[in-house]
Amino acid sequence: MQLSDLINSYGILTIILLSISAFIAGFIDAVVGGGGLIQTPFLLITFPKMPLPVLFGTNKIAALAGTSIAAFRYAKKITFDFKLLFVIAASCFVSSFLGAQIVNQIDTALLKPLILVILIVIAIYTFLKKDLGSAETKELPLSKQMVYGSCIGLIVGFYDGFFGPGTGSFFVLGFVVILGFEFVKASAYAKVVNCITNISALIVFIRQGNYILDLAILLAAFNIIGSYIGSSLALKKGNGFVRVIFLVIVSLMILKYGYDVLSVYI
Repeated sequence: MQLSDLINSYGILTIILLSISAFIAGFIDAVVGGGGLIQTPFLLITFPKMPLPVLFGTNKIAALAGTSIAAFRYAKKITFDFKLLFVIAASCFVSSFLGAQIVNQIDTALLKPLILVILIVIAIYTFLKKDLGSAETKELPLSKQMVYGSCIGLIVGFYDGFFGPGTGSFFVLGFVVILGFEFVKASAYAKVVNCITNISALIVFIRQGNYILDLAILLAAFNIIGSYIGSSLALKKGNGFVRVIFLVIVSLMILKYGYDVLSVYI
């Protein structure tokens, strides 16, 4: 399906709104992750009859474009431990690939109550712990960082492969709480690792033909613009800014998943 067909079918206003959602998603994702909370639901609402794998594949292409820009900008300012980064990235690549393979076999509605509980705990913990992520809090030996980091990568990477919304935020929280990173450093690592999970999942989606190229290119362009601005602000304003955005995004995710869970019973 070409972009002209999408405009004819859904109207120019819908395409403009999709572009705006991609810009906002790119901005948020660059700061603290969670851009999928904006872009994925909008795609689902706009194209309710389109197969989920097609929407997820299209979204992954756009997300990868924006995340790559953010990762590049962070890399110019943040010093990475490349051994640790490689271990986390490798575990993410494998688990995200497996997650994408079974996207058609899992009813994500069954997982939403669990995700909702996890998000509420995350929000309360982050809100009460005022100094969370303000500075590096742990001096873990590299060996432990690699073990803990690979566990984070396996769990969050798998989630990103078959579902995805909020992946960046889960990475950031894992790096802050478990590895003891400050927020800006955690965001930097999350961007690089999120690129790997997106690439891994895209291998599956593209091989299966589950994407709409014209739409993906449009969303990618606006995702890149938002990502560039978001990463610039995060690096300029520092940990306090990132922490606030993190709390806002987690709160929105709670509302989103809360609505999804309650709507089943209403």
